[in-house]
Amino acid sequence: MSRFVWGALALVATGWTMSARAADLYGSRAPYTVNQPLNAYSWAGPYLGGNLGYGWGSVANNPTKPSGFVGGVQAGYNWQNGGWVFGLEGDIQATGAEETFAPWKFSNPWFGTVRGRAGYAFNNILFFGTGGLAFGELRATTFGVSESHTNAGWTLGAGAEMGFAPNWSAKIEYLYVDLANSNFVVTGASNGYRFGLIRAGVNYRF
Repeated sequence: MSRFVWGALALVATGWTMSARAADLYGSRAPYTVNQPLNAYSWAGPYLGGNLGYGWGSVANNPTKPSGFVGGVQAGYNWQNGGWVFGLEGDIQATGAEETFAPWKFSNPWFGTVRGRAGYAFNNILFFGTGGLAFGELRATTFGVSESHTNAGWTLGAGAEMGFAPNWSAKIEYLYVDLANSNFVVTGASNGYRFGLIRAGVNYRF
């Protein structure tokens, strides 16, 4: 009889402990979500991730067309109401985009964006549009003399993201980036960089 009592008490204690842990695990995400369907994938809250892609574009008032691989990190925050998801995201990218034509070489060593995001989620699949501020460096080299300008502009794009685990998601997106013109002494012209970018990334949600 005593073995039965001790076994029952152990079973109750185990169940209580597992329930408490489950409450802690899922309860921490509750404040981020409004009108979230039961058992639906949650896109709400902060996230951090990395990405890799390829960019190609052209320089205003110059025949060069810099292109190359792009990689960087992104961070953001989402709010969710039912299937609608709204958020803010920022990223910083290093790029190998460059091209030489005759005496001119143009390159884009880095750029970043700060964007709003809005989309609709079908449970763990999110389709979104995005747009906002873009900024980055355009570097010109002529006859061994280099000149760099950091320009601000705008970006617009769209993408899709899929949650493949409770805290993990993978995305693919396209961005068009316009880094506005500035006057370069070494080229004697007003030059800016416009480019398209396609990239894939992974995010971890806290």
